[in-house]
Amino acid sequence: MANEQIELVDNEAAGRYEIHLDGELVGLADYVRRGDVLAIPHTETSPEFGGRGLASTLVKFGLDDIRARGLRVQPACPFVAAYIEKNPEYADLVTS
Repeated sequence: MANEQIELVDNEAAGRYEIHLDGELVGLADYVRRGDVLAIPHTETSPEFGGRGLASTLVKFGLDDIRARGLRVQPACPFVAAYIEKNPEYADLVTS
């Protein structure tokens, strides 16, 4: 992964955060905005890229973006909920 180019994008038109590796879409986190809350119901990474920390990188990017925009998060996706549990610095963003 050392020479690979990672790009993180908020694809607002599609309602998702994306992670691209060398120009290829390899993961996404869908979201739905409800007022000042982004609900994240689904996160996925292409199976051939699993186990490389890309999903965690993507979720961190999304949570940092949510914080920067002054929004809250509803982590409906189990992976996002687990990430927040392991990284309690994001717990203040959570709403039910």
